[in-house]
Amino acid sequence: MYDHGGTAFDAAVATGLVLQVVEPHLNGLGGDVSIVFHDGASGATKAICGQGPMPATASIDAFHRLGLETIPGSGLLAATVPGAFGAWMRLLAEHGTLPLRTVLEPAIHYAETGVPLLPKAAEMIAAVQPVFAEHWPESGRVFLTDGQAPRAGQRWRNPHLAGTYRRLLAEGEANGQNREGVIQAASDAFYQGFVAEIIDDYVTGNAVLDATGDAHAGLLTGNDLATWTAEEEATLSLTYGDRVVHKAGPWTQGPVFLQQLALLRDIGGTEFLSADYVHRMTEVTKLAFADREAWYGDPRFTDDLTPWLLDPDYNRARAALIGDKASLELRPGTVAGRQPRLPDLPLGELEPTDPPWLVQLREGIPATVPVALLATQTSGDTCCATASDDKGNLVAATPSGGWLKSSPVLPGLGFPLGTRGQMAWLDAGHPNALVGGKRPRTTLSPTIVERGGRGELAFGTPGGDQQDQWTLQAFLAHTTFGLGLQEAVEAAAFHSDHVPTSFAPRRVAPGVVTVESGIGRDVISALETRGHTVKVVPDQTLGKVCFAAVGADESCRAAASPNGGQAYAIVR
Repeated sequence: MYDHGGTAFDAAVATGLVLQVVEPHLNGLGGDVSIVFHDGASGATKAICGQGPMPATASIDAFHRLGLETIPGSGLLAATVPGAFGAWMRLLAEHGTLPLRTVLEPAIHYAETGVPLLPKAAEMIAAVQPVFAEHWPESGRVFLTDGQAPRAGQRWRNPHLAGTYRRLLAEGEANGQNREGVIQAASDAFYQGFVAEIIDDYVTGNAVLDATGDAHAGLLTGNDLATWTAEEEATLSLTYGDRVVHKAGPWTQGPVFLQQLALLRDIGGTEFLSADYVHRMTEVTKLAFADREAWYGDPRFTDDLTPWLLDPDYNRARAALIGDKASLELRPGTVAGRQPRLPDLPLGELEPTDPPWLVQLREGIPATVPVALLATQTSGDTCCATASDDKGNLVAATPSGGWLKSSPVLPGLGFPLGTRGQMAWLDAGHPNALVGGKRPRTTLSPTIVERGGRGELAFGTPGGDQQDQWTLQAFLAHTTFGLGLQEAVEAAAFHSDHVPTSFAPRRVAPGVVTVESGIGRDVISALETRGHTVKVVPDQTLGKVCFAAVGADESCRAAASPNGGQAYAIVR
């Protein structure tokens, strides 16, 4: 896009659309995205919400009438309004410079001519091949060849998705009178036109197999799409030293990054990756994420308590709870005189007696789970795209959802819907309770950092609940401990598994900290002495942090983690 005279905004949108083609196991056109950006000309940093809400008719009672105590992690019942396309189009229309055709053509090209199928995508298709072949025939048409899963590296095409992109472009160009009008008309074709019509006809009219082991129709309608729009909104921010860190609001988990910073004011006094450092970081994570569990929800439907959660006095009191030993409790704080409410955790586990296809469907995050249900699994989750340019613009986005194993492919469209609704609770008194038209609290959490009134860093990572742990470590490695950007993303990583996961089946592992072996045996032993249960994994398996940066001289830098083998950093 830069070769066409575009900016970081154009490049981010083109990248986001291409990712829908080349990483269908991690995101899709039916999924969602959280975007934060810094406009170099105006100096403004904003967020765009690409997380669609639950259907208007969704309710706790509706799920209880189906005999469900949780929202299934796959199928049609968890479908929200697909927000990714609307959010990308808003960013392009209001901040980009290039026409829609230029930005969309790469995605069309790869969908039509094909791409070498990534090993993780091939593994995931193989894991759910029986479901595609026997229960989700449209998914079988898109992802199987003569009923069989494709091989890793095989050229894989999605002509149905290419046709959807082409029709969106054609309707945009036929009905729009200028650049912005074309983009808006294409968005209308998605949310009020042929895409919405197919969703309306299919979702409520067809019962399909889902994670319950039974078939259910969904609740999402064309009217849900027609009444939604991607909105630009203010970010939350926290001053950390001479930097200002920006995140989206509590409809994401982003504020936990800021609260961890508020709890870590003295972390520079420790040695990087020492036992003291890992212990302190882990205990801070437990406190901030416990507050996420108790207090976060769509601020249009529940009180936004993030000003209290980020208050210095509150966090000084919270930090005083940290001792020399690992805490095994989930300890949210009392905020604004209110007692915290943790949901009644219906923690679920996959049973060895479940048929293999059901094991796969019940895993709400895109992961391939071995039938033996051992500790190893191939995890996915999300993508990350960051961009910068010499005009001082920065974009960080985490597109996700609409995973190939999450839901059946929609007839003729080439993509499935997302299942982000699984993150809402069927607990009426909780801030993240399911309500029709309400956004489930998402894990998607990109970051923008300003310094000296200018945008400096844009970054993010895939990783679900771990996103704001791995990115925090990379951020501190660079800004507090002086590592270069590439050194920071390649440093040994770790995360706490102490807090319940946001995906079905909800899991919790009190006191467990997962570390890469590069942390070192001495540090691992010291952590165990402090009461942590340490799970050691191979190096370069945790996190895929991606940085884009702009220097004070408007020079651009980039860094991408080698973890996962498919991250790229490009500087021009």
